[in-house]
Amino acid sequence: MSKQKVIILGAAGRDFHNFNCRFRGNDNYEVVAFTATQIPDIDGRKYPAELAGDLYPNGIPIEDESRIEALIAETGADMCIMAYSDRSYQQVMSLGSRVNAAGADFCMMGERDTQVESTKPVISVGAVRTGCGKSQTSRRICEILRAAGKKVVAIRHPMPYGDLVKQRVQRFAELSDLEKHDCTIEEMEEYEPHIVAGGVIYAGVDYEAILREAEKEADIILWDGGNNDTTFYKSDLHIVVADPHRAGHELEYFPAETNVRIADVVVINKVVEAEFEDIQTVRDNVSALNPDAVIIEGASPLTLTGDVEAIRGKRVLVVEDGPTLTHGEMTYGAGVVAALRAGAGELVDPRPWAVGKLAETFELYPEIGTLLPAMGYGDEQKADLEKTINAVDCDVVVIGTPIDLTRIVKIDKPIVRVGYELQEIGSPNLDEVLARFID
Repeated sequence: MSKQKVIILGAAGRDFHNFNCRFRGNDNYEVVAFTATQIPDIDGRKYPAELAGDLYPNGIPIEDESRIEALIAETGADMCIMAYSDRSYQQVMSLGSRVNAAGADFCMMGERDTQVESTKPVISVGAVRTGCGKSQTSRRICEILRAAGKKVVAIRHPMPYGDLVKQRVQRFAELSDLEKHDCTIEEMEEYEPHIVAGGVIYAGVDYEAILREAEKEADIILWDGGNNDTTFYKSDLHIVVADPHRAGHELEYFPAETNVRIADVVVINKVVEAEFEDIQTVRDNVSALNPDAVIIEGASPLTLTGDVEAIRGKRVLVVEDGPTLTHGEMTYGAGVVAALRAGAGELVDPRPWAVGKLAETFELYPEIGTLLPAMGYGDEQKADLEKTINAVDCDVVVIGTPIDLTRIVKIDKPIVRVGYELQEIGSPNLDEVLARFID
């Protein structure tokens, strides 16, 4: 039989992992292309030969997903594999219809072949959507386990947007490592809080190689998920975070429903700000999908650093976490909530001043509210972010990203930073579900 020709539809993360798990070194298949979406400037590159293995001495091209019909025709692809996350069922099946209409099979790989087994206990954190509160949940878990004397090493869902060979295995233990690995703002938002808390976090491209390095210095591995993807590792405790501000998405997004069905624990976050009916909707949906899951209610109380009084009655530019606003589809974040609570007179719309890549982001995601996403996937985007912030006619900038953005861009206006950590409400709580890892 001839080899099956495969296109892997991705966004520089799950796609590479699925390839490494099933297709690298597998003579039954020929992966003829990856596609790219969600993240800018990934297409036009190659998955390099050094990572692809002996069957791919020239590497594998990465093409724009918008060309999928043409790619199927050009390559004679038999199968297209959906390998990225945080997509509505409508979006997933529309893509599937395009693939089928072009003559190829459309499929999604299951957990059995794509989860690597660890020699250490694994706790995994996933979510229903981007921006639910995975990161603060992961930090809270690390805090509890470290206080009990456990050495916890976090492994973050991939964000390899640079030189893939250099990014095969990355270890972050000092802030200087962020510069050493030429991190984007999105990467810093995930790695920096772990470093500041005194932890070690790994990331990269080859997640079995990453796991083997992390195991050398860990009692417990923490999988810190990205988007709403499922875990890359076989997990001893799977914790999924849901957001009542997007109630119902646990039934409507891929792979949100999968995450809820396999969860041991579901944290319904942000309950202080949410409507009771929305909280109950999430609770009912979780119970219907997975009646055995432990449900924890949580909040993400905000802390403000800087001259908070400078916000009252003033014109405020809010800068929020980028992915939460783009493919996460939220129209506000912690920065907006903090600015309004502090008495902002006006939230300034940055769109009239947006330049370059930031202007393109608003064109791609017109539903973004009156705020600025902290997009910084490359040097050009970082420069455009700095130009836009400094050009906006406002009195103060409220930064709702989890990093010190002033290390990356120079801002010529007063700044107030917003922080947030997970706080469980009542019982059950994370101390209780983590007790067996401590004992």
